Amino acid sequence: MSSDDETDKLFKALSAGTRRAMLDQLKDNPRTTGDLCSRFPTLDRCTVMQHLKVLEDADLIIVRREGRERWNHLNPLPIKHLHDRWIGDYARHAVTLLDRLKSDLEAR
Repeated sequence: MSSDDETDKLFKALSAGTRRAMLDQLKDNPRTTGDLCSRFPTLDRCTVMQHLKVLEDADLIIVRREGRERWNHLNPLPIKHLHDRWIGDYARHAVTLLDRLKSDLEAR
């Protein structure tokens, strides 16, 4: 799979607020699928599983089975790669512009 395909999957996975909320739930601790279902009471189990599948396909979660339980772990590496590729350079440029603006304003 090409890097563009992987990036598209990542952006698709992050485009839905529900999936971002699920990642927030996994930020501090892995959770079972049942626990995630209870944290999203407006969604049925099938819908939660569909969202988790999109996150897994984008490599944003790692799934481990322990007996009958399915544990979902956050994989932060794709988000870091996204930050490094898309946000870091833009943030540096924005800080440079803000610094220039500050200097110009102080010079007046």
